[in-house]
Amino acid sequence: MSRPYVLLSWAMSVDGYLDDTAPQRLLLSNAEDFDRVDQVRAESDAILIGATTIRRDNPRLLVNSEQRRAERIARGQPPYPTKVTVTGSGIDASYKFFHTGGEKLVYCSSAAVDKTRAEMDGLAAVIDGGDPVDLGAMLDDLGERGIRRLMVEGGGTIHTQFLTQNLADEIHLAMAPFFVGDPAAPRFVGAGAFPQDMTHRMNVEEARVIGDIVLIRYRAKPVPA
Repeated sequence: MSRPYVLLSWAMSVDGYLDDTAPQRLLLSNAEDFDRVDQVRAESDAILIGATTIRRDNPRLLVNSEQRRAERIARGQPPYPTKVTVTGSGIDASYKFFHTGGEKLVYCSSAAVDKTRAEMDGLAAVIDGGDPVDLGAMLDDLGERGIRRLMVEGGGTIHTQFLTQNLADEIHLAMAPFFVGDPAAPRFVGAGAFPQDMTHRMNVEEARVIGDIVLIRYRAKPVPA
């Protein structure tokens, strides 16, 4: 069974930050771009975010458009994509992520599996992902579950892991027209050994203006023959 096509999606400031350090979430996108993201979610079989992002932002991670949900149902899909998270230490079940939408999967480090299964109490399937969680094995498992297109929405640690392990097929980067400039704020990627040779140069598939946002779509890996 083949792995899913992996699409990384994030919005950042001009100087590469995903957020600031204020208590409330910094909104980097505009209404038109949020609608674009909703469309990408509707076209995906699963959406993944890290446990840190769940704790920080407490997102529902849904397809908001009723029409898009109806179109998914008409295609024989569930109204909402499967929601996936990755955690090394476990996560509690109080977050909105686990109480809205459809199927939920938690890929957890081996040491935290029993604790997390007890915490979830049937709200999500908890899968032993190894120690640490092996993203390649996770993609293999998602492929076996019928996931063909995986949208990864962050955060920075998760994006860094996918990129340094050469697991991303496509990148959607939305750039907001302002600076954050706070070294304590989260950045869109962290330090890592990224592929550097010419075969890993990304191709620009699209660049367009969405209101005051600039969207760049990169092909991170060649399309399989």
